[in-house]
Amino acid sequence: MDQGPIVAVLHSDSVPDAELMASVADRAVVRYTEASGLADALRGAEVLFVYDFVTRALPGVWHAADRLRWLHMGSTGVDPAMFPEMRASDVVVTNTRGVFDAAIAEYVLGQILGFAKDLSGSLLLQQRHEWRHRESERIAGATALIVGTGSIGRCIARLLRAAGMTVRAVGRRERVADPDFGTVATDLHAELPCADYVIAIAPLTARTRNMFDASAFAAMKPHARFVNVGRGELVVTDDLVAALRTGSIAAAALDVVDPEPLPVRHPLWELPNVRITPHNSGDFIGWRSEIVTAFTENFDKWIAGRPLDNVVDKRLGYVPG
Repeated sequence: MDQGPIVAVLHSDSVPDAELMASVADRAVVRYTEASGLADALRGAEVLFVYDFVTRALPGVWHAADRLRWLHMGSTGVDPAMFPEMRASDVVVTNTRGVFDAAIAEYVLGQILGFAKDLSGSLLLQQRHEWRHRESERIAGATALIVGTGSIGRCIARLLRAAGMTVRAVGRRERVADPDFGTVATDLHAELPCADYVIAIAPLTARTRNMFDASAFAAMKPHARFVNVGRGELVVTDDLVAALRTGSIAAAALDVVDPEPLPVRHPLWELPNVRITPHNSGDFIGWRSEIVTAFTENFDKWIAGRPLDNVVDKRLGYVPG
């Protein structure tokens, strides 16, 4: 009796909710595995759901993917799957585009407001029981440069515009009169001197790796703040530390860093003008259920032979807009 296709599910410390996965389990053999058992789970599997989307295990077990047809990443970024053998294969790659957009946009707005209103300074004064009147900045009228024009960048742009900010963007193709970004340019260094806030949300590709280096930080205004919600590897970390120490830029909010997790003695921890969060800007209450639902809805389409949502262009390393 045909039990259906084999679906491998790579997880870490938490397993996808069984009730949410029921529609898949009814039509397929589901193999749950951690990284140590991934090679065995992949043998004969036609589908791989990467629920543990920070994994680096895929290249090392690719030899076992003897029947794989579709790989779904439970994240927006797909760089852990963009190794040469995968790119050269016929395996279709999809991602969970859209699930994290609004939460990350809210995080970016929150960090911008935190800088403008010096909320960390207020907390420090409160802890000292010190009543000190101060003035704060307005964000209305300030310019935000969004580097990365995918769905998350677009959601950030809409929220910042609603708060009264002027928005520009840097992307792969020039555009004018974009409904969300306004002007989209391609020359990062030409745009950086105009920005009060620089938001990095570009996908990690060969083209974007280390794009924020010493020359990029030198091009920014001394009062500019840098917010990274993309990938830590977009930044040359030592150059960022130097820019923050010397006052080349005013401050940074980092949800992603290189390396991750950040070592306990790393200098970024000690800089007073840095805000660090542990790669959780998109992790709203209920996000795990959302990414499972995104997979099961795509599985419905795959099993029916219909086009999948959020198909990644493996040459580019992301879902084209």
